Amino acid sequence: MESSTAVGQTPPGGAPVRVLILGTSLTAGLGVDPTEAYPAQLQRIADSSGVKLAVQAAGLSGETSAGALRRADWLFTQPFDVLVIESGANDGLRGLDPDSTAANIRAIVAKARAARPRAAVMLAQMEAPTNLGAGYTRRFHALFGAVATRDQLTLLPFFLDGIAGVDSLNQDDGIHPNPTGARRAAANMWKALRPTLDSIAATPR
Repeated sequence: MESSTAVGQTPPGGAPVRVLILGTSLTAGLGVDPTEAYPAQLQRIADSSGVKLAVQAAGLSGETSAGALRRADWLFTQPFDVLVIESGANDGLRGLDPDSTAANIRAIVAKARAARPRAAVMLAQMEAPTNLGAGYTRRFHALFGAVATRDQLTLLPFFLDGIAGVDSLNQDDGIHPNPTGARRAAANMWKALRPTLDSIAATPR
């Protein structure tokens, strides 16, 4: 299931900061109503904080970083001020080579910068399941910081921190947040995004 939905509308009194989230089932809101997925929750936090934000959720369930790369050209035809790349989680679940995941994410970044040179590009830290072994888990974790450093991206902390592995905050599959978990995920992401959003909002566009 793919979701590419504007969950916010232009607030009165000026253009909002346009945030495009390129992601997986987490961004698509698998198993919950779209209004309860974390992008919609993020929009509500912004609205209640008086921040002019328009969140565009482009999540596709089951997608690997290679799939995200294939969608990138089409997605980047739309305007955005901030790109959040939430990709790689399914690579980790499948035990795919972290070097290949890193290369795909770097290619997405290159396409984003070619399409929208002034946009801020942010990369969400993701984690691999521990059942693939400590060595793989370390390599997977490290790839995000390495890509962020090499390509001068803002690395967003793991936004499922405090949610992953907590039964009461996840659906029966133990992977996807329930509405309460999604609300906490949105709060985590908001905290990391806010400084950049404030900076962009203060700059003429």
